[in-house]
Amino acid sequence: MYPLFLYMIFLFGATAAAFWVWMIIDCATREPVEGNERLIWILIIVLAHWIGALIYYFVRRPKRIDLYGR
Repeated sequence: MYPLFLYMIFLFGATAAAFWVWMIIDCATREPVEGNERLIWILIIVLAHWIGALIYYFVRRPKRIDLYGR
């Protein structure tokens, strides 16, 4: 049972890290260049790690898609 637990923790960590990288790339390439929003969101994602990525995914990303269509 112990190796299964370690495997599940590793899988969660790898998934969270991949999601974190995906949100950094999404923010850096698709946020509008005007203003400081891109920089602020990148800092939030980087400093808060996967929690910041979740905040970006559920709060900012849908709003950006509605406003800019990307």
